[in-house]
Amino acid sequence: MIRAAHISKSIFALVVVATTLLAPLHAAQCEVGVGAVAPEFIAKDSTGKDVSLSNFKGKIVVLEWFNPNCPFVKKFYKNGTMQKFQETLATKGVVWLTVNSSSSGRSGHLSPEEGEETRKELGMKSSALILDEDGKVGKAFGARTTPQMYIVGPDGKIAYAGAIDSEASTSSDDIAGATNYVLAATDALLAGKPVQVTSTE
Repeated sequence: MIRAAHISKSIFALVVVATTLLAPLHAAQCEVGVGAVAPEFIAKDSTGKDVSLSNFKGKIVVLEWFNPNCPFVKKFYKNGTMQKFQETLATKGVVWLTVNSSSSGRSGHLSPEEGEETRKELGMKSSALILDEDGKVGKAFGARTTPQMYIVGPDGKIAYAGAIDSEASTSSDDIAGATNYVLAATDALLAGKPVQVTSTE
């Protein structure tokens, strides 16, 4: 028997995804599959510096699509969980790039100044906050939601694509009991083992 509360929670999640998350990335059309070579890109970060995927050749790179207005993003940032993930992986030599693909006038758009303010306010520990205003990086990867995650292995190929974890809710209380696909995939890559779950919705 499915409880009404569970149904309401699921419906709410779907509505938020359809109305809030897809809007900033509405132009995403291309998509690379797991096992494919990750698309090269050069984009400006919030400090005005060029960031290129090729700069991190031979390293594990986590790409996190970010919208500060997204309730799913807030779920991970409001209690410092995403920042802990970023910091933990950084100590293991993993590069974490946060990507904002919201164009001017769209929900979640950040100017360089706003991007830096957001980084400081949230205490982000990612290597850079990429401001993908024209959506080229998002289109290249096929990013459609936030926080959509991609992991590029040391071989330059997509090792994982999908959700950050197994719990599609906006409650931070659900994080502890969820299966974290990103941490599991990076741990496998660091150990030289196959990634068990390579893609999720």
